[in-house]
Amino acid sequence: MKGRKDIVWFEEVDKNDVGLVGGKGANLGEMTNARLPIPYGFIVTARAYFDFIKSAKLQGKIDSLLAIVNYNNPPEIQQASGHIQKLILRAEFPGDLAKEIVEYYEQLPLKEEKYFKERHSAFALGQHSLKKVYDPPLVAVRSSATAEDLPNASFAGQQETYLNVKGDAVLIQKVKECWASLFTERAIYYRHEQGFDHFKVGLAAVVQRMVQSEKSGIAFSIDPVSNDRHKIVIEAIFGLGEYIVQGKVTPDHYEVSKGSFSLLQKKVSYQNVKYVKRGTENKEVALSRLEGSRPKLSNEEIVRIALQVADIEKHYYFPQDIEWAIEKGRIYIVQSRPITTMNTSSKINESESLEDQPDLRRFKLLVTGAPASPGIGAGPVTIIFSPAEIDRIKKGDVLVAPQTNPDYVPAMKKASAIITEKGGRTSHAAIVSRELGVPAVVGAEKATTILKHETIVSVNGKTGEVFQGNIPSSIKAARVQPLTVKKMHTLTKVYVNLAEPSQAEKIAKLDVDGVGLLRAEFMIAQIGVHPKEFIRKNKEALFVSILTRDLLKFAKPFSPRPVVYRATDFKTNEYRHLKGGADYEPHEENPMLGFRGAYRYIANPDVFSLELRALKNIWAMGYRNLHLMIPFIRVPWELIRIKEVVRSFGFFDYPDFKLWIMVEVPSAALNLVEFIKIGIDGVSIGSNDLTMTLLGVDRDNEEVAPLYDERNPVVVSVLEQIVKTCSARQITCSICGQAPSDYPELIEKLVRAGITSVSVNPDAITRSREVIYGCEKKLAAKLVK
Repeated sequence: MKGRKDIVWFEEVDKNDVGLVGGKGANLGEMTNARLPIPYGFIVTARAYFDFIKSAKLQGKIDSLLAIVNYNNPPEIQQASGHIQKLILRAEFPGDLAKEIVEYYEQLPLKEEKYFKERHSAFALGQHSLKKVYDPPLVAVRSSATAEDLPNASFAGQQETYLNVKGDAVLIQKVKECWASLFTERAIYYRHEQGFDHFKVGLAAVVQRMVQSEKSGIAFSIDPVSNDRHKIVIEAIFGLGEYIVQGKVTPDHYEVSKGSFSLLQKKVSYQNVKYVKRGTENKEVALSRLEGSRPKLSNEEIVRIALQVADIEKHYYFPQDIEWAIEKGRIYIVQSRPITTMNTSSKINESESLEDQPDLRRFKLLVTGAPASPGIGAGPVTIIFSPAEIDRIKKGDVLVAPQTNPDYVPAMKKASAIITEKGGRTSHAAIVSRELGVPAVVGAEKATTILKHETIVSVNGKTGEVFQGNIPSSIKAARVQPLTVKKMHTLTKVYVNLAEPSQAEKIAKLDVDGVGLLRAEFMIAQIGVHPKEFIRKNKEALFVSILTRDLLKFAKPFSPRPVVYRATDFKTNEYRHLKGGADYEPHEENPMLGFRGAYRYIANPDVFSLELRALKNIWAMGYRNLHLMIPFIRVPWELIRIKEVVRSFGFFDYPDFKLWIMVEVPSAALNLVEFIKIGIDGVSIGSNDLTMTLLGVDRDNEEVAPLYDERNPVVVSVLEQIVKTCSARQITCSICGQAPSDYPELIEKLVRAGITSVSVNPDAITRSREVIYGCEKKLAAKLVK
């Protein structure tokens, strides 16, 4: 069994093996098995690390050093880190493990050649043989931290990576140094802040063939700043990829349409140095003005990378952050991980946009750069040039630096905004700023020279501009003036579609009447483990506890306004990508029309019961605004069976409890009266799936995408019929698909038909309210006449 192995080849593991090989190792295995062009290698598993700590009797010594640390005092963390790493490095390396590592290392060149010939025949054939490239083996040793019982933990950037490793003895030493890097200052601090047990976190060492990249970079399958899912963002530099992550150089920036793969934006930045391999070492090489000003990628290379990015996102069913490299014309995918910064709320509400202020001209523009993390932040400038100076940053300062690295994170947490002279949207400063919700501008040339210490500046992370003075204060002052905004009251309710718990409190403050669609899938995807896996391990209470915690984040800020929770509507291909999912989910050729929605609750009542237990917990806390909606219901008898399960939990004993269904298939639309007779309180039209099923167009299939249109007369006619049926039977009717957010003219037609609410994306709340207000005003005028 692989769980008992100290070393595994990439293809022996996949996404379900995070506990054995860490997130990085599991992803490399997953991508290798998905036939993506991954530089080949093997992994020294976390089991080997834990056995080493035990055999060397290090746990007690490490524990005693950590027990006396004051975590608010960085020098104490630094001292403890140094002592612990010395303990690990001085301990004897297990002889049997060393022998096994050497055996795998020596097999690597031929093993990779055989692997690629079997799985990537087109990729393997080139002008030079793989054997020539890999003889002798030159590898990178990368840390891959893991915590099996901590599915939401993120250890990115905390441990070490070693490049250009060559030779048996050097390789074994670097594996040991990877283990020691589990106790760097930033790793110790992170685990303490998160409340993680230091001895439940292990480390696997990934040994991977080195790609000597002429060009390298990062790609996002969505825009990481705006969260625009229709774009692919690529950033590129000359040389090895370390300098783009560190933010030492400012990369070229390319934006590609995910639908057509046409180039939307191309911004070339001058690069003065590159990091390249020289012998067995990496060295910094100066570039001339002519060399450094050239585009890093050709248009063909941009599209080739974009195609790989799109394929990877399709495989994972979640937006991805991808590291890539080009060697001798071949594109390699070095790493892929889920984007962790989507929908992070900034410290200043993004609606406080500088562009909206009429008196903007009185503020002086000081520097500009690339927008990296949206929002507006202001404060006194504090300029630092190394991590040794982070103690100078006080809460509310604007941190200005040439670039940042993980050692800057404690200071970044205190900052009201961040400015760096180098780096792009994929640099360390940009990624961490988005995770923290701190407005940031990167690639702002000469910022440390132009900006003066302790002067007040305002940073607009959405536009990449830095202004003199405190603009947020001016915005707040302007907002308190009376009669600046007239609130519109409409009979038709305006609800919002939500999925991310961290956004709930912020959105609840807007002019919105409740949540018309609370998607369960994002919360469960964040848990990361298939619900049946919790049931198998008798950990149902943990799943229910996590889901209850997230649901409370919606019910509390919106109370007493309604929150309509749509029970899970994962398709089988999406469920399979959760940990353990492959053991429970069948393979389906067309999951969009397969085992999903209401029928799942009948087939798997144990999973549905976990959701109902979480909902019941919210009601037991006294909140009476969280309701239940059943998705993708096809026939009336499904509703009868589901109501029996819901009734067993006592929900119908609560007078305020509401049960809705989604109308997403023609059978439910045409037979709606029968569903109403069985007993429901409301209907929500899922325009996405209903359009798909009415037109016979798979909405996930790009080949037929031009046929998909919610404004098709047949679709509009069915929508109006649903609304009129609900109105005649005097039950609530809403619509919660993408259509009302995208097409205001559709909202107007449904308001005229008698719809009682529309549920839209957060960015469409205001304009939807305006459309409804105007429509209701016209209808009222006609009635008067």
